Amino acid sequence: MTIAALRAVPPRVPSGRPAPRPRLRGATAERVFVRRSLTQSLRDGESLSMSIMLPVTLMLLFTFVFGGALEADGSYVDYVVPGIILLCAGFGAATTATYVSRDMTTGIIDRFRTMPLRAGAVLTGHVVASLVRNLVATAVVIGVALLLGFRPSAGLLGWLGAAVVIVLYILAITYLYAAIGLAASSPEAASGYGFILMFVPYLSSAFVPVDTMPVWLQWIAQHQPVTPIIETIRGLLMGTALGSEPAWAVGWCLLIIAIAALWGVWLFTRRRRAR
Repeated sequence: MTIAALRAVPPRVPSGRPAPRPRLRGATAERVFVRRSLTQSLRDGESLSMSIMLPVTLMLLFTFVFGGALEADGSYVDYVVPGIILLCAGFGAATTATYVSRDMTTGIIDRFRTMPLRAGAVLTGHVVASLVRNLVATAVVIGVALLLGFRPSAGLLGWLGAAVVIVLYILAITYLYAAIGLAASSPEAASGYGFILMFVPYLSSAFVPVDTMPVWLQWIAQHQPVTPIIETIRGLLMGTALGSEPAWAVGWCLLIIAIAALWGVWLFTRRRRAR
């Protein structure tokens, strides 16, 4: 099934007037747009490379430049890897905002809007492609971390639990970036807005414990979404205490997904009607 197949000529009723195009059944449209977005990702090798190189570079920087001052015994890599994983997801998902904004500003949506598509089909394609890109990048980052001395104590269940949390976070941040891409007036603006979100992990427990921060900053770090997600991943991989962090992590991810998905569908529908 290709995009051209979605534009099949509609049947005509006896009066000679074209009948309304029937809405596509099942996940046909979603499959088409997922394949389209994956093809775009494969052709845009620079974005995929940068989404891998930047987190790896940051991990090398924090491990070898700052790590000695924070943990003289070299164990800082065990602490910092969960935060780097989330940074990796952020870098990889940021390109989604640019892709979505480019679709909205280059005229391709004018063609899509004539089809009997669900408003979320185009966004689903971008989100699934971003998930695949980010999982590949995350695997590379973890592999490099293992070479640097990362030694998680998790068993199979711990790794599976961490993978579920990582996937939920990738979906949440990608849906949010997709909505930003729809709201932005240009791909350049979408890239700028998305860049701001990349600073959120720095205001969390990603690189230093929250209790080492100034008192006024501790409250922000403790009550923002990224901290419980990082602490959950860290606890599952390194065996640290979890407490209520998993519930907060899953809850934040699901809330962001719900809000961003509804916002994205509303923006897509509104902009489609405005044309």
